[in-house]
Amino acid sequence: MTQPTHPWLSLIRGSDKPRYVAIADAIADDLRRGRLAPGDRLPPQRTLAEALDVDFTTVARGYNEAQRRGLVESRVGAGTFVRPPETPAAAVPGPAAPAPVRTGTPRRAADRSMNLPPEIEDPALIARMRQGWAEVGEDLVDLLRYQEFGGSPEERQAGADWLARRGLPAPVERLLVCPGTHAALLAVLGSLTKAGDVICAEALTYPGLRALAAQSGLELIGLPMDGDGILPDAFAEVCRTRAPKVLYCNPTLQNPTTISLPAERRAALIEVARRHGVTIVEDDAYGALPVDGPPPLAALAPDIVFYIGGLAKSLGAGLRVAYLVVPEARRIWQLSAHLRATTVMASPLTVALATRWITDGTADAILAAVRAESAARQVLARGILPTPKPRSAPEAFHFWLRLPDDWSRSTFAATMRTSTIGIVVSDAFTVSGPPPEAVRIGLGGCCAAEVRMALEMMAHTLSRPPALASAFL
Repeated sequence: MTQPTHPWLSLIRGSDKPRYVAIADAIADDLRRGRLAPGDRLPPQRTLAEALDVDFTTVARGYNEAQRRGLVESRVGAGTFVRPPETPAAAVPGPAAPAPVRTGTPRRAADRSMNLPPEIEDPALIARMRQGWAEVGEDLVDLLRYQEFGGSPEERQAGADWLARRGLPAPVERLLVCPGTHAALLAVLGSLTKAGDVICAEALTYPGLRALAAQSGLELIGLPMDGDGILPDAFAEVCRTRAPKVLYCNPTLQNPTTISLPAERRAALIEVARRHGVTIVEDDAYGALPVDGPPPLAALAPDIVFYIGGLAKSLGAGLRVAYLVVPEARRIWQLSAHLRATTVMASPLTVALATRWITDGTADAILAAVRAESAARQVLARGILPTPKPRSAPEAFHFWLRLPDDWSRSTFAATMRTSTIGIVVSDAFTVSGPPPEAVRIGLGGCCAAEVRMALEMMAHTLSRPPALASAFL
């Protein structure tokens, strides 16, 4: 008996494009010709791979490419389906649907090089978030004016209340509302250092710090790390030999390694900093995520720590608001001058929304949802990915993956380039020395079904030799 062939087989074999692109083209062609209709379920990836005589990874990439074009959508536990055409909200009959996605407006593409928290999908919570936005809009005319620099008393108090949940007492006279962590960090470094000064950070650190140090003419020294973070003896040695002005660190769910400094390591680093007169800049971007996280360094040493607590990683990347707490009130004026020169002011609309959400409890609900979804995705990743398992933490929405011996980070990233999750090679984080063969994997910024599809594609990729995986591109 003749083995039946899949109708896409001739299209794919006859295409001069990569096979995954040809699969997406075949889906688009079937839609144009009416062979596929909105709501139709596509074949499971493994079934289609067998029918087309191609690698599973190729089909996964083809489905990802079709999803990127807006042709299909993945549904958790159900499969991949042809998307219905976008319909303007006004044209939908009956009561408004509670779907969490926009209607009539294409979804904006996320920057996969950035680490994004999982997006909120609960219709009731999204409705609550929108209600807060509507209430803020009632003061729209006022919010389009220049506002009090550093935040109004109410906005500063909201920031202090938010940080108190994190275990950090923050008097409002020592707190500034800033337009995001990056702006706050630029102002702090500008007030504490000058070109040519030495600053320290983790050997693998936030790429934004590397960029700011280079732009400001600062010498950045990477400190060796173990499984508990920066080695205090290495920090002390640099203090003795190079006299750094600042230690920058990301002590809770560190980016990219997800390490959280234990209490003993925090105390040891603070002791070294005190002994050598080094100021600590604490970037607590992920500190709100653990339910019972370790206390901030600023709570342990408020006299030597500049603390930056941003909302982008706990509530949403587009909420560019950060609360900067300084050791002494007199520092406010110096920092205000730096912030005015570089940013003028934080967006009044954004700050008003953040303040509204914090005061009415919406921020707490968003944070709880982000925590829950992050934990679920970590469980998913550990269940799908092969050993050795990546380094992560239950509350994090990224993990650090050291690649098998036969894989290079560049080959792995190229093989996974159509994935819907963010993959950043170690070069972006390495302060000095050769970058490790490792990547940061972001689990946010897309729906759970997309995450599962990408992780399955990743697991399959890592189970094959690099040469074999690249042969199906």
